[in-house]
Amino acid sequence: MTRTGPTPEPETSQTLDRGIRVLTALADSTTGLTVAQLAERVGAPRTAGYRLVATLEAHGLARRDSEGRVHLGMGVLRLAARVHPLLRQAAAPALRRLAEAVGATAHLTVAEGTDALAIAVVEPTWTDYHMAYRVGSRHRLGQGAAGKAILLGRAAAQDPAAAAFTVSEGELQPGAHGIAAPIHDVPGLEASIGVVSFAPLDAAKVAPRVIQAASEVSAALR
Repeated sequence: MTRTGPTPEPETSQTLDRGIRVLTALADSTTGLTVAQLAERVGAPRTAGYRLVATLEAHGLARRDSEGRVHLGMGVLRLAARVHPLLRQAAAPALRRLAEAVGATAHLTVAEGTDALAIAVVEPTWTDYHMAYRVGSRHRLGQGAAGKAILLGRAAAQDPAAAAFTVSEGELQPGAHGIAAPIHDVPGLEASIGVVSFAPLDAAKVAPRVIQAASEVSAALR
């Protein structure tokens, strides 16, 4: 009889792990952190903290202000911009099915700071008219179904019993009706799938389709 031990943990790079944790710490800080604070957070000696920060600075992923506090660098924005095409590609099939099934404009929206940013839009092909919704449109997270769904996703992480979808009427544009649901279970992504229409939307019929589309996009991204 052959004994099998526990599956060994995969080998990882401690330096890379610390660098990623430094970036995460900087992303969570609104005022920046000192090198000493960063070193403490990642469990590294201060000398190693300086080396980590210097390396990230060299790649534009971190910067130091006049007081020596470390912040995220502009290089992070370049990396983030390259993620959007991947998200659009993954979401396109679900958005197309949703737009055609509901007869309303479907969209993928992500959180960017305190704003909700539309990064993918699919219009139905068979309707006589539908609402135009431009890629790049942004609004506050607390407004519109898409933004409120992102906030709902945050709440659901703490309370699984939170509502499954959000609705809006005329919050961003007079006469506009929206339904959206958060995308769950994709680490690091705060996003929602939704539809918007000039005509009122029957939540009992439309919301399940929106929730299903959000689930499909989540599966495509995992």
